Amino acid sequence: MVAAVAAWLLLWAAACAQREQDFYDFKAVNIRGKLVSLEKYRGSVSLVVNVASECGFTDQHYRSLQQLQRDLGPYHFNVLAFPCNQFGQQEPDSNREIENFARRTYSVSFPMFSKVAVIGTGAHPAFKYLTQTSGKEPTWNFWKYLVAPDGKVVGAWDPTVSVEEIKPHITTLVAKLILKKHEDL
Repeated sequence: MVAAVAAWLLLWAAACAQREQDFYDFKAVNIRGKLVSLEKYRGSVSLVVNVASECGFTDQHYRSLQQLQRDLGPYHFNVLAFPCNQFGQQEPDSNREIENFARRTYSVSFPMFSKVAVIGTGAHPAFKYLTQTSGKEPTWNFWKYLVAPDGKVVGAWDPTVSVEEIKPHITTLVAKLILKKHEDL
């Protein structure tokens, strides 16, 4: 009887110790149709963006996002792009066409995922998490969510806020990450 109670207490303690869900606990299909665990980005800083190819913000944001990936990518940072056609039908093409457009026009090197819904009942679970934890729901294309290495959302910005304006928040997180990695050596 004592052994059974002890086993139950151990199971209960383990259940209580389980960590809270975070962004990196989700899976998504990449732009080429492969299921990817977002866990692979844990330990890095991520800027998650709902992108669109035919939006007035497309040129400015794609250029800035690619520059950010070029500048900070080597330091455990990634832009994670999720095409979305929910706002103004500005991402009507197939995943293959979206990828070709982004790579050809902007030399995009950051990870891109399959087209998803970011709001409503059919929203991708990762975007439901981003919305719920930030308290900010996308209302248009190019919403940006800054995710810390532990998977927690630390900021959210609408498309009128440029990548350049939020870059200081990103570089602060990246610098802390680099410092921590050097301290752990």
